[in-house]
Amino acid sequence: MNDPSIHPNTRVLLDAWRRMNANSAAGAPESPRVEDHPGLIDRLFVLENKRDGAWLFRTAGTSLTELLGRPLVDHDFLNLWTGPDRSMMSSFLDAVQLDGAPGVIRGRGETLTGQRVELELTIMPLAKQTERADSNRLLGLYQTLGGEPLLKGRPVWRHRVSMLVPPDTRISEPRMKLVASNA
Repeated sequence: MNDPSIHPNTRVLLDAWRRMNANSAAGAPESPRVEDHPGLIDRLFVLENKRDGAWLFRTAGTSLTELLGRPLVDHDFLNLWTGPDRSMMSSFLDAVQLDGAPGVIRGRGETLTGQRVELELTIMPLAKQTERADSNRLLGLYQTLGGEPLLKGRPVWRHRVSMLVPPDTRISEPRMKLVASNA
């Protein structure tokens, strides 16, 4: 996902996920530092897939909890969405889980009084826990794309999907180089 229009925190999280899955050296000089991206940690959340199809929040950062105006732990992420958006979101989460790669959601959040803010959510798979092989967890990042002051502290209650960017599962083909030697 090389889209230059994605939120800088989304780019940081996607780059970190790629490095972790490429088993590169930990603490490499180019690795981002938390202090370079204020507000990122407080917007993270973890979802867990339950057998009944629910995706429960396991953790949620304080900024995210304040923005949505309610505690999120043990609540179904899919309940943030309604109608066809809920069905699309369920399928999207399943695709991220099955494909084992990140995806991005662009959408809109709205307060009960009609104020709106553009949103970007990044969802990526977490490694399976060895003690609970049936546990499927996803890491998420919930970002507003400006306009948060227009909410005037009112919580976001309604969510609408504008665009889904599914996991990119293309496999890079091995490339062959031809070298000629006249020796």
